Amino acid sequence: MSITETTSTPASSDTDVRVISHWIDGAERASTSGRTAPVYNPATGAVTAQVALADQSEIDAAIASAVAGFQEWSGYSLAKRQSVMFAFRELLNSRKRELAAIITAEHGKVVSDAMGEILRGQEVVELACGFPHLIKGAFSENVSTSIDVYSLKQPLGVVGIISPFNFPAMVPMWFFPIAIAAGNAVVLKPSEKDPSAALWLAQLWKEAGLPDGVFTVLQGDKLAVDGLLTSPDVQSISFVGSTPIAQYIYETASKHGKRVQALGGAKNHMLVLPDADLDLVADAAVNAGYGAAGERCMAISVVLAVEPVADDLIAKISERIGRLRIGNGAGQDGVEPDMGPLITGVHRDKVSDYVDIAEQDGADIVVDGRGFTVDGHEDGFFFGPTLIDNVPTTSRAYQEEIFGPVLSVVRVQSYDEGLDLINSGQFGNGTAIFTNDGGAARRFQNEVQVGMVGINVPIPVPVAYHSFGGWKKSLFGDAKAYGVHGFDFFTREKAITSRWLDPATHGGINLGFPQNN
Repeated sequence: MSITETTSTPASSDTDVRVISHWIDGAERASTSGRTAPVYNPATGAVTAQVALADQSEIDAAIASAVAGFQEWSGYSLAKRQSVMFAFRELLNSRKRELAAIITAEHGKVVSDAMGEILRGQEVVELACGFPHLIKGAFSENVSTSIDVYSLKQPLGVVGIISPFNFPAMVPMWFFPIAIAAGNAVVLKPSEKDPSAALWLAQLWKEAGLPDGVFTVLQGDKLAVDGLLTSPDVQSISFVGSTPIAQYIYETASKHGKRVQALGGAKNHMLVLPDADLDLVADAAVNAGYGAAGERCMAISVVLAVEPVADDLIAKISERIGRLRIGNGAGQDGVEPDMGPLITGVHRDKVSDYVDIAEQDGADIVVDGRGFTVDGHEDGFFFGPTLIDNVPTTSRAYQEEIFGPVLSVVRVQSYDEGLDLINSGQFGNGTAIFTNDGGAARRFQNEVQVGMVGINVPIPVPVAYHSFGGWKKSLFGDAKAYGVHGFDFFTREKAITSRWLDPATHGGINLGFPQNN
C-alpha cells in the first residue's frame, strides 16, 4: 500500500462504469464526496469501475455506525456471537468461488491463487469460531482471607483495519474474524485498487446475522486512513503494507493513543546449502518467487547460493521459468495460467526500474521479463518472470523490496556468510533454508534474526493458531496477526479483587497497605 500514490481521479465519463460505494449501517451507501479513483482489470488494462474516495463526513458516518454497532454487538451472549461466526464460515465456504472471481478481476492473480488466499483467511475464521475458549479469564480463590481475584477479557470497541491490494480477502480475514468474535466493531478500509472483495464480505456478514454497524467498509485514500488513525472513537489499528507506511501508521496511531499492529515490507532470503536437493530448491524458488506475480510480502526475493551450487541451480530455475504460462488470471478455454499480471501499470514500471538498476549495477540478467506482453492482452499490466545473477549487495535492487516477479541470486562461500547477509538487512519478515543437514537447520532457526522461518519450506506462513509477523522493520506495534496474539490484541483485561464479608467476623479499621497474611 502507498498513501502518497492514492490521489483522487475524476469520475469516468462512461456512464456504464459503476461506482463502488461504502458499506455503512448494514447497506451500501453511495458517496457524495465527488472524488473517485479508477479500478482496473490488470489483464486488459481497462477501467472497470470507479471507487468512491470518502470525505470527512463519510468517515465520520462510518465510525459513528461502528460505535452504534459495538454497543449492540458487545452485549450479545458468547453463544449468540458464536452462532453468527459459524454462519459466516458456512456462507464463505459455500460461496468462496464468487469471491475468488472478484479478486481475480480486480487484482489479476490466477483464480486458484485467489482460492488459496480465501482458504488461508478461512483458517482464521475457523479459529475465531472457537473464540469462547480463547477469551476466558482466570480465577484465583482466597488469595487472602475471603478475597478472590479474577480477570475478564473485554472488547476494545471500534477497531480499524487498513488492508493492502495484494490480498484483498486474506489480510482482512487475518484481523476481522477475531476482532468481531471478541465483541468489537470493525471499520475496514480496503485498498482502492481492488475494493470490491470488502463489499462482498460485508454482504456475507449481513446474511450471517451480524448486526448493522459491526462490519463497516470505508472506501478511500489517505484522508480515510488518517481519519481512522486520529479518531478518538477508534481504539486500535491493524495494517499490512510497505514499511514506510507501516511506520507512519504506527507513529500516527500511537500518538493518538491507539493499539497498533502494523506489518511492513520484506526482503526474504532463501539460503541454499550445498547438500540440498537442487530440484526441490528450484521448484521452491520458482513457486515462492513468481507465485502471485511476486506481489506478496512472503515471496522469496533472494536466493543465497552457497557455492558451488549456483550455476546448477540457476540452470534449473531458468528451465522451469521457460515452462511457465503467463496470462489472464481468469484463464481461457478452461486453462488457467501459472501467473497473472501486476496490479497496475505504474507498479509494473516500478518493477522494471529495479531490473534496470540491477543491470546498471553490474548484475547479469539471466531471464528478462521487461517488455513482456500476452497475445490479445497487449494493454495488460504484465511483467515476465525475471532471474538475475551476481546481484551486488550494495544495489538497491538487492536492498529494497521489489514486490514483483524478480528473483535475485547472490553467491556466497559459506553458511556464515549467507547468515550474516540475512541478519544485516533492515527487514526480518520471512526466510528459508534448504538443506538435508538437521544440525545446520537447527542452528539456522536459532541464529537467524527473522520472525518466520522455513526449513525446506519456501513460504513459511504460520497456520491460524500460531501468529504471523516479522522482526525489525517488518513489524511495528504491539502484536502479530491472528493466533493468540490476535485475541490478546483485540481484548483488554480487567482484574477484579472481590471480598464477600462474613458478618460474624467483620469489623475493625486498618489504614495500612493491604497485605497477604
